[in-house]
Amino acid sequence: MTRPPTVFIVDDDRDFAQSLAWVIEAAGFDVETYGSALEFLKAYNGARPGCLVLDVRLRGMSGLDLLGQLARGESRLPIIMMTGFGDFSTAVRALKGGAVDIVQKPVDHEALLTRIREALATEEKAQLTRVESSTAIERLKELTPRERAVLDLVVAGKSSKEIASQLALGVRTVETHRAHVMGKMGANSSADLVRMVLLARMAS
Repeated sequence: MTRPPTVFIVDDDRDFAQSLAWVIEAAGFDVETYGSALEFLKAYNGARPGCLVLDVRLRGMSGLDLLGQLARGESRLPIIMMTGFGDFSTAVRALKGGAVDIVQKPVDHEALLTRIREALATEEKAQLTRVESSTAIERLKELTPRERAVLDLVVAGKSSKEIASQLALGVRTVETHRAHVMGKMGANSSADLVRMVLLARMAS
């Protein structure tokens, strides 16, 4: 069973973090609050789905430093930064560092909830794409060299007759290979097959 996403709040203003947590919980999300970047790092399991709402200015390790550390660790956790200063340079650094958005304090609760929902929806789609890509890569490994040659030409838009001519095969033989490729890849159509190959190529 897939674990539901959690909204993680990291802010050293405990009262603010708790009040924000109540608002987000009331919208139906699981919420965890942390008073520092280090406290969050010690507790967070990188495999857990969710969204991080992170204050830019924290005592000790700053929010931007945490953003950078998570990026170096190849975390896929979407991050929304909060700033009480609203300076342009901070926003640019946060977005370049991998944050999906930045909001200014005092936080507009409805706007933040909208951004959290969008971030979670985007990450869910990205996760599904990653799973599909991984599945396609594994299935491609099951193809014989001849099947892979036929597949590459199908993806290139070649007809069975053209593939037969290029590979010096009979058209019926090509059709047999295509059927085997479709079955091994779990594809329902040529378009589905092309999509799977493109996903695998992008992942590689």
